[in-house]
Amino acid sequence: MTKVGTVLLVGRPNVGKSSLLNNLLHTKVSITSPQPQTTRLVIRGLYEDERGQIIFLDTPGIFHKVESLVAKRVNETALKSINEGADLILYIVDRTRAHGEEENKIIGILRKIDTPKILVINKIDVLKPNHYAEYEIFADEFDAKVEISAIKETNLKKLLDMVFSYLPEGKIEDRKDLVYPVLNIDSKKFLAEIIREKVLLRTFDEIPHMATVEISDISEKTEPNMLIIKGKILTTDDRYKKILIGKGGQKIKEIGSMARKEIELMSNKKVFLDLQVETDPHWMEKYL
Repeated sequence: MTKVGTVLLVGRPNVGKSSLLNNLLHTKVSITSPQPQTTRLVIRGLYEDERGQIIFLDTPGIFHKVESLVAKRVNETALKSINEGADLILYIVDRTRAHGEEENKIIGILRKIDTPKILVINKIDVLKPNHYAEYEIFADEFDAKVEISAIKETNLKKLLDMVFSYLPEGKIEDRKDLVYPVLNIDSKKFLAEIIREKVLLRTFDEIPHMATVEISDISEKTEPNMLIIKGKILTTDDRYKKILIGKGGQKIKEIGSMARKEIELMSNKKVFLDLQVETDPHWMEKYL
């Protein structure tokens, strides 16, 4: 009998949840950047092998202090996912960062949940700083512990073996509680997330989370084999708009070029990306 179940990835921002999910699935389903609040949605991805099927759910990082509407909505999304339940929870921590209030908040939540839990200590490829001891003391509160490098893919096979050992037997078609098809965002949302990742990577701390991306249209041409994508970057203030556009339009060109190249690699098509920048002080209320 094969096994099937849902596995929730939880942790504070920037511990490597999205990198772990992408490397477990060997495909990009969740965007990554050095910035907190990169993941705003719960992203589902399906892993399959001869042992069964795992639906991984990548949740946004949980914040201790909520100082903006974005952070508030991100926290609400993550906490809702935890409370809705799963067959297994992976609590991912970054051993290069000191244990803090966000970790205390998450552990407090997990202590109230009877679901099996695995402590996943990430970034073993980075030797210093090393705060391993601050996390290892919590190991007794979990059903298992594993040390990994999500980026280097170290011990991911061991992690998968552990995950399957905790999942119930069954088939995905018999689980009425599972969402199927599993990748839960449409093509417009996925492309918007790819572009938003490039915004984060190219603007760094200048406009951390004062922007989002909306795709208005996707069309195809057979001759040449081309995708035509129209979208806009929305930001809250004209000063951020100026940063996104850059001197002589250089910044928006860099963002568009990075996004276009990645989309071309994924789609195996030429891409024409029409990307505009607009100011909308209320975009957070509309899109989150």
